Amino acid sequence: MRKSWWKVACVVLVAYSIIGGLLMQVPRQHILNETIRNLYFHVPMWFTMILLFTGAFIYAIKYLRTGRLEYDINSVILTKVGIFFSLLGMVTGMEWARFTWGAAWSNDPKQLGTAICMLIYFAYLILRGGLSDEEKRAKISAVYNIFAFALMIPLIWVLPRMVDSLHPGNGGNPGFNAYDLDARMRAVFYPAVLGWFLLGLWISTLIIRIELIRFRKENDFILNSNK
Repeated sequence: MRKSWWKVACVVLVAYSIIGGLLMQVPRQHILNETIRNLYFHVPMWFTMILLFTGAFIYAIKYLRTGRLEYDINSVILTKVGIFFSLLGMVTGMEWARFTWGAAWSNDPKQLGTAICMLIYFAYLILRGGLSDEEKRAKISAVYNIFAFALMIPLIWVLPRMVDSLHPGNGGNPGFNAYDLDARMRAVFYPAVLGWFLLGLWISTLIIRIELIRFRKENDFILNSNK
C-alpha cells in the first residue's frame, strides 16, 4: 500500500480536477467566458508532456553513458506517452482556440512551434521503426532524442515569446495568473497539474514494466538457447 499511495493520489487529484473544473465557479472574462475551464485540462496536459520528454531525455543520456538497453526502453516509452499527451494538449488547445480566437488553427507562433515539435517526435518513432539492429536503433534514437529535446525548448518556450502571439504569456500577452487565475481556480488548477503529472508517470511505468518483462524474457531465451 505504501508503494501505491501516489496512484491513489493520482486518481483523487484527477477526479477532483475534472469535477471541480466542471462544477466550480470561474471568473467571467471577456471572450473566454466558460471556456476558461479548459485551463484545468489543456495546460496540465502540456506540462505532463514536457515532464515526460524531460525524463526521456535523461534516460537517453543514461543509455549513451552506460549502453544498458533498459534505459533505452525507459526513454522510448516516456517519449511515446509524451507524444500521446502532446496530442491531447493539441486537441484541447485547438478546441479552446475555436471558441476564443474564432478558428481551431490560426498559425499562431505557439501553435506552429508546438506542431513542429510534435513532427520532430513523430519522426523519432519513424526512425526507430526503420532500424532493425537493437543496439544501433537504441544509440541513434538516444542521440536523436537529445537533439529533439534541445529543439523543443526554443520552439515552445523561447521563440513564441519573441513575436506577436494570441497565446497567453507570449508576445506581450499576460499569462492567466496575471489577470484571472483567482484563488478558486488555483485550488483546482494546481491539483490538476499534479494529478495529470502522476497519471502520465503511471501510464509510463505500467508500459515500461511490461516492456522490461518482455525484454528480459527474450534475453533469457537467447542466453539459454546458446548454452
